[in-house]
Amino acid sequence: MPAQDTEAIILKTFPLGESDRLVSFLSRSSGRMRGVAAGARKLKNRYGSTMELLAHVQMEYIERETRDLVRIQQCDLLDSFHAAQSDYSLATGLAMVSEIVEILLPEREPAEAMFRLVLLSAREIERRKDWRIPASYFVFWAVKLAGWLPPLDRCGKCAAKFGSEDAYHASWSPGLLCRDCRHPGMRAISLAARELAPVFTRVGLEKLTEAEAPGGLVGELRNACLDWIEHHTERRLITRELLETA
Repeated sequence: MPAQDTEAIILKTFPLGESDRLVSFLSRSSGRMRGVAAGARKLKNRYGSTMELLAHVQMEYIERETRDLVRIQQCDLLDSFHAAQSDYSLATGLAMVSEIVEILLPEREPAEAMFRLVLLSAREIERRKDWRIPASYFVFWAVKLAGWLPPLDRCGKCAAKFGSEDAYHASWSPGLLCRDCRHPGMRAISLAARELAPVFTRVGLEKLTEAEAPGGLVGELRNACLDWIEHHTERRLITRELLETA
């Protein structure tokens, strides 16, 4: 088959054999895919820094009907996030974005909105030198795009309005519960944190300031969204625990 050309974001790479890499990437045109980069582990290889976490590349690959893995022929770097990759907490923020895309998206289903969201979030982590607002914005929109964002103003069990009171969430619940319906071990999310949702919907990430999205409130909303991702995917996020200690 003829070579395919696409913008792509590198999600993860794994050693394969003695000199190759197995690459998981998000294609702008074809969605999440996997391929083999022959010779990518050799000291001298043609890929350079294009295999780094969330690198934005122009990729050429060959697809064969009888094989699940494509063969990556060439990668040209469009955007690299060296500063973020060299800082532990920032790199963990990038890794959270990668991990969520991996578990959220089925293979080979175009996801243009998610592609743009990932690229925007990575660029802002690099620009701000802080992962908290960009990663939280990403997590919120990942939940929203997946159709998993529950009502934030009323209890998912009894439908009572929260008003100014805290609501409660956990990874075993798809929504928010009120004080009367909550279970032991659930985390609280305040009214102020819930009110960040329309802010994230209305204000672009590039223009979002800490005054509009204070760190503590951002963390509350992020934790609720991460619980919903874990609930719906039935997967525990490894990077979530790493960021809590970063």
